[in-house]
Amino acid sequence: MKKYILLTFYLLITVLTIAQEKDTLVPKNLNEIIVISKKQQEYQKQTKPLASIDEYLLQSSKVEMIKRGGYAWEPLLNSMATERTLVTIDGMRIFGACTDKMDPITSYVEVSNLSEASIKSGQQGACHGATIGGSIDLVRNRSGFSNSGWNATINSGFETNSKQKIIGSAVHFASNSFYFDTDFTHRNAENYTAGNGKEVLFSQFKKSNISTTSGFTFNKNKFVEASLIYDKATDVGYPALPMDVALAEALITSVKFEYAPKSENIASNLTLTNWETKIYYNTITHKMDDTKRPSIPVHMDMPGWSDTFGFYSKAKAVFKTHHFLADLNSFYNKSVAEMTMYPSNPNESLMFMYTWPDVRTHYSALFLEDNIALNCHSSLQFSTSWAQHSNTVANKMGLESLQIFYPTMEDTKTRLLKSFSTHYLYNENGISYRFGIGYGERAPSISEGYGFYLFNSFDRYDYIGNPDLQNEKSFESSASFGFATKKGSIKLSGAYFRIANYIVGKPDENLLSMTIGARGVKTITALDYATLCNADLNAEYQFSARIYGKAQLVYSYGKDSQKENLPFISPLRYSAALDYKYNHFSSEIGIQGNAVQMQFSPQYGEDCTADYAILNFSSGYTFSLEKSKWTLKTGVENMLDAYYSTFSDWNNIPRKGRNVFLNIGIGF
Repeated sequence: MKKYILLTFYLLITVLTIAQEKDTLVPKNLNEIIVISKKQQEYQKQTKPLASIDEYLLQSSKVEMIKRGGYAWEPLLNSMATERTLVTIDGMRIFGACTDKMDPITSYVEVSNLSEASIKSGQQGACHGATIGGSIDLVRNRSGFSNSGWNATINSGFETNSKQKIIGSAVHFASNSFYFDTDFTHRNAENYTAGNGKEVLFSQFKKSNISTTSGFTFNKNKFVEASLIYDKATDVGYPALPMDVALAEALITSVKFEYAPKSENIASNLTLTNWETKIYYNTITHKMDDTKRPSIPVHMDMPGWSDTFGFYSKAKAVFKTHHFLADLNSFYNKSVAEMTMYPSNPNESLMFMYTWPDVRTHYSALFLEDNIALNCHSSLQFSTSWAQHSNTVANKMGLESLQIFYPTMEDTKTRLLKSFSTHYLYNENGISYRFGIGYGERAPSISEGYGFYLFNSFDRYDYIGNPDLQNEKSFESSASFGFATKKGSIKLSGAYFRIANYIVGKPDENLLSMTIGARGVKTITALDYATLCNADLNAEYQFSARIYGKAQLVYSYGKDSQKENLPFISPLRYSAALDYKYNHFSSEIGIQGNAVQMQFSPQYGEDCTADYAILNFSSGYTFSLEKSKWTLKTGVENMLDAYYSTFSDWNNIPRKGRNVFLNIGIGF
C-alpha cells in the first residue's frame, strides 16, 4: 500500500510541475450520467419512456442486472453485487429489508420521478460511503426556482407480454421563491411468457409509487427542500426463488438546507461556492410469502424490517485553481429479519429464529476531494475518506445463536475504513484520456457478518455469517481514451481491481443444513484475493441530419486466488442501434446480445449459458392538440421471439419473449 501512496504523490508533484500556466477551467466530473426523465422534453427523446429503472440502468456499459423475476432486479456494477457497491437516492443511504435481495434500492423509485442516474466507478463513488465497485446515485426531478408556473403530465402504457398496465400523472409548479413536484405511478403485470410461448409462473407484480418534493427560498441564495417517497409493491412473484413477496413497502423522507453564495471569502482567497446539509429517514418493510406455491413441505413466514436515520453536510469551495469538496456524512441503521417455520404436523412445535439478529450499524465518515484545474485542457483529482463503522447485535437470542459457532464473539464490532484515489484527465482538440489509481475498504454486509441460516437457492446452500471477518480491501487502476469529432465519438475504457480478503462462502461439512433440500451449509470466509477486469468500447456517429448510430462492446474477467471463476462475470456482450428522426417522427432499430458464457463458476451454482441475440424496434410521434402536447411511443422487443437466458438470470429463468409496448404521454 505504501508503494501506491508514494506513486500517487509522485504523480501529483510531477504533473503540477510540468503544468503550463494558462487560463484554467472548472474541472470535469468523472461520473457517467444516464438521463432518465426531465419532464415532457425528455419523455419525447426516450425509446421506451415508461421502461423500468432497471432497463434504463442497462444502458451503462458498467451495469448489469441479476434477474430473479419480472421486477426488482439487483444491479451489478463493475461485475460486483450490492455488497461491494452503493445505491443511493439523492445521496441518501437506504438498506433493503430482505435477506434474499428481493428489494434492491432501485425498486423504490420510478422513472417518472427521476431525472438521471449518476454512475461512478470504484473509489470515484466513495463520496457516498465505503465501496469497492463504485456507486449509483438516483437523482430525482426538481423544477427549481423559475417563473414557469403550472404544468402537468399524464402517462399511460401497456405491454402485451405480461399484460402490464401503467398509469401515472405528475404536477409541477415553479416560481421565483417556491417549487412543487409530485407524481404518481402504478404498474400491474401478470405472468410473462418466454420466447417459446411458455408462461413463466410467479412472475407477476403490482406496484404503486408516490413522490413529492417542494422547495422554498427565503432569500436569494438560501433555500429549504422537503421530499417524500412512498412505494408499495404487493403480490410480487419471483419464479427463480422458492418464495414470493406479499408486501414490499418503503417510506423515504428528507429535509435539506442549501446555501449558494455568489461569492463569500471564508479565508484568504478561499471562496465558498455551495453548502448543502440534509437529514433523512427511511423505513422498509418486507414480507416473503410461500402460500401460493404448490407442494410446500414447510410453510414459512419471513418478514424483515430496515430503518435508517442519516445526514450529510457537504461544502464546495474554490482556492485559485483548486476546487474543494468536503463531505461529512453519517447514518444509523437497524436491520431485523425473522423466520417462523410451521410444520405440517400440528402436534409439532413452531420453529423460530432471527436470520438478521437486530443488527445496529453506525457509520460516520469524512470525505475530502481536491479537483485541480492544471490548465484549460487538463486536471488532476485527488480524494480520500476516513470512516468509522460499528455493528452491534442488539437481540440477545440472535447473539446467542451466533455464539454457537463463534463462542468468543462480542456483541459489538468496530472498524476503521479508509480510501484514496487520484485521477488525471486530459481533453483537447477532440482527444481525451484519463488514468487513475485508488484504494478502498469495506466492512462485511449484514448477511456476510451476521446472517443466520440464509438459504441461497442459486447454489442451494444455507449460509452462516462470520462477525470476525477482516475488511475487504481493493487496489484499483483505471484508464480511458476517447476521440470525438463534430459527427461522432469513440471511447475505450477499462478498470482493474485486485481485492484482498475477498469475502465468499465455503462449505462446512461439520454443519447440518436447516432448509429442506439444501446441499449443505456454507460459512462466510475470505479468500486471499480476487481479480476483476472490465473493459468497454462505446461509439457514436451522426451519419446525416436524420440518422444517428451507436454501438457498445463490453468484456469482463474475474478469477479468485485459486484461479477459479468468480460468479456473475458477463461474457462478451454487445449492442448497436440506428436512430432515425424526421420532424415529429422518430424510430430506432437495435440489436443486443451475449456470447457463450464460458467463464461460469460451478462452485457458486453457475452453469454454461448459450449465446443469444435479440432484435428490437420502436417508433414515436409527437403532436399538439389545442393546449396539450402528445407523445406516442410504440415498439416491439425481442421481435423474433427468441428463447434465451443470460449469465445473470437466477437459476436460468428465461427472459421475456416477443413484447409489444405502447406508451402515451400528454403534457399540459
